[in-house]
Amino acid sequence: MIRYSLQCDHSHEFEAWFKSSEDFDKQAARRLVSCPLCGSTNVSKAIMAPNISVGRSKEQEVRVANEAAMAEKRREFLALMRRLRAEVEKNAEYVGPRFAEEARKMHYDEVEKRGIYGEATLEEARELQEEGIEFFPLPRLPEDHN
Repeated sequence: MIRYSLQCDHSHEFEAWFKSSEDFDKQAARRLVSCPLCGSTNVSKAIMAPNISVGRSKEQEVRVANEAAMAEKRREFLALMRRLRAEVEKNAEYVGPRFAEEARKMHYDEVEKRGIYGEATLEEARELQEEGIEFFPLPRLPEDHN
């Protein structure tokens, strides 16, 4: 396993573990490596000091391997959530804060059914659920918090 110091195009610095240098290169080329602060996939290796190993216990090696595997799973999961959201945004109509109103109209056959997405308050979402109107929230991503 190799730990790299990385930097995104917004100058955020972070670390990530990879199986090999080639593994990093492949993931970066496919835009699977993303900044945990802003979500940018324009990531490159940052300058880093050499790490001289003084030996590790078996427990440390297992912990490091587990952390690397978890970091990889998180990156894969975030990439999947980004693809899911992109598909919804590409194939559905954005209705903004009128989401609950439009969902009701479709549910009660007042308008033609179509894919929509938008915003709803927690209260509106509860009311839709109580009325038996099926909907699913889009995944929130790290870049949504900026």
